Amino acid sequence: MMYGYGPGGLWMTLVPVLWLALGAGLVWALLRLVRRPDGEGGRQHRETPQEILDRRFAAGQIDAEEHRRARAQLAGRDAGAP
Repeated sequence: MMYGYGPGGLWMTLVPVLWLALGAGLVWALLRLVRRPDGEGGRQHRETPQEILDRRFAAGQIDAEEHRRARAQLAGRDAGAP
């Protein structure tokens, strides 16, 4: 009898390591799919210039006149026109 010789000893060590690596890979993949950098889950949404402008107006960072002019400029119209 030959104890500890041959490929059997290697497989008894390698198989649990492979299962652990597979499990860690699955957990990593699931976390990448579920989490978002901003913590909301799903795909990341980039604000449009209009959304940024509206957010700044709502927060009181700009007044109504500046908001109107910027909206007109973003729309491609002349900011001085009514």
